[in-house]
Amino acid sequence: MTNYAVVNPATGETVKTYPTITDAELEAAIAAADEAHRTWSKSTTVEERAALIRRVGELHVERRQELAEIIVREMGKPIEQALAEADFAGDIYTYYADNAAEFLKDEPIELQGGEGSAVVRRSSLGVLLGVMPWNFPYYQVARFAGPNVIIGNTILLKHAEQCPESAEAIQRIFRDAGAPEGVYVNIYASHDQIEQVIADPRVQGVSLTGSERAGAAVAAVAGKHLKKVVLELGGSDPFILLSTDDLDEAVQNAVDARLDNSGQSCNAAKRFIVIDELYEPFLEKFTAKIAEVEATDPTSSDSALGPLSSLRAAEGLAEQVERAVQHGAKLVHGGGRDGAFFQTTVLTDVASDNPASKEEFFGPVAQVYRAKDESEAVRIANDIPFGLGSYVYTTDQEQALRVADRIEAGMVFVNVVLADGAELPFGGVKRSGSGRELGRFGADEFVNKKLIRIG
Repeated sequence: MTNYAVVNPATGETVKTYPTITDAELEAAIAAADEAHRTWSKSTTVEERAALIRRVGELHVERRQELAEIIVREMGKPIEQALAEADFAGDIYTYYADNAAEFLKDEPIELQGGEGSAVVRRSSLGVLLGVMPWNFPYYQVARFAGPNVIIGNTILLKHAEQCPESAEAIQRIFRDAGAPEGVYVNIYASHDQIEQVIADPRVQGVSLTGSERAGAAVAAVAGKHLKKVVLELGGSDPFILLSTDDLDEAVQNAVDARLDNSGQSCNAAKRFIVIDELYEPFLEKFTAKIAEVEATDPTSSDSALGPLSSLRAAEGLAEQVERAVQHGAKLVHGGGRDGAFFQTTVLTDVASDNPASKEEFFGPVAQVYRAKDESEAVRIANDIPFGLGSYVYTTDQEQALRVADRIEAGMVFVNVVLADGAELPFGGVKRSGSGRELGRFGADEFVNKKLIRIG
């Protein structure tokens, strides 16, 4: 029996199943990755490895239609967003290919005393395990695999159980780009097998993007075996509106920030905290605008909102909304679902003792809060176990920087949404995880920063 299957959330059809890897196949995969690190990684230059990754990026763009159609089937992403994700993955691989030499160059250290010199030289650690989520099947892999293959680490990639076809497509791209056996290995592993991989002495680190529960489980095993770990977990990002010269534009940005990827993005804006004098007009306009967006067939180029990733996900979200209302929240709009298709939803009057105020809603559900002043807005923003991203809208530049400093999050975006970039570090604090991906910092997690001191 296997847990790996393509189940189209729009139709409920099981398209294809994939067998879980056997223990013997898993051993062979680890051995191949270890051999590739000891041979290929040690015998190639940064420039040669960057050329490989550049070709991986090119193939993502060349095959964008095929790749996009796969993830529409797997997790219901609207086709235009799926095409954009394939392109963005290509951009990430290209970014690291372009900047690898600069990121990995020797870093001289000025000595405080003594003769000679000192330098920090960056080199690979070895075999890495990536445990990737379903919501961005190509983008998530790109930001992990791109820099690490250039560094010289080799990759074992365990994708989400509902993304076996995209996982297969990514491995095929690496092979077609010229990656030798063992450089990038897709493994359809079970949870028990993943524990074995982390424990294996040939594996030097693990990167996981996923839920708090998954992150805690992986971190516990990694800690037991003294393995480096990077965790990118959940979020309930605040969108703080303090002032604006164009309320309609701010409302549209708020809607866009909530509905990206059908609301299934860890760094989507989920809690909208609005200064008192703007609260009523914002709520009226925001509710009207988000209500215009209806969940439709994700294969249509006109679709802005597809189904949730699975029927189970939609059922779970419906239960969260119902529980929030039972604890005193007001359902202003939506709350309904049809199979895995979930209606855009707006909740207000979410008190601090309502479980909803501390939860992540992974779908098109927005909570709107009223704040009497800047300090209360920051307090509400920080009154959450998460600390991934955040958004601040204000016409006062000093206020923007002051609030940005006070927000407990790994990222703050001021007067802009959907502004992620390959060059911008991504990651959070508190229960949103540890470590960074993307940008220069993403290329500095799984490296040996070796000191070389010469007398």
